[in-house]
Amino acid sequence: MTDVLQLLASGDSAKDILAQYPYLEAEDIAACLLYAAQRLDHPTIAA
Repeated sequence: MTDVLQLLASGDSAKDILAQYPYLEAEDIAACLLYAAQRLDHPTIAA
């Protein structure tokens, strides 16, 4: 998942990523983005 997010952040398109990782599907990229968004939306507080 981190690899996909880093590629997107560096400007690669979903099409580029799918070409580099043929075992992934567009839904996998969407799932990575959704997971990252949910993690950022729920911060944890260190005690």
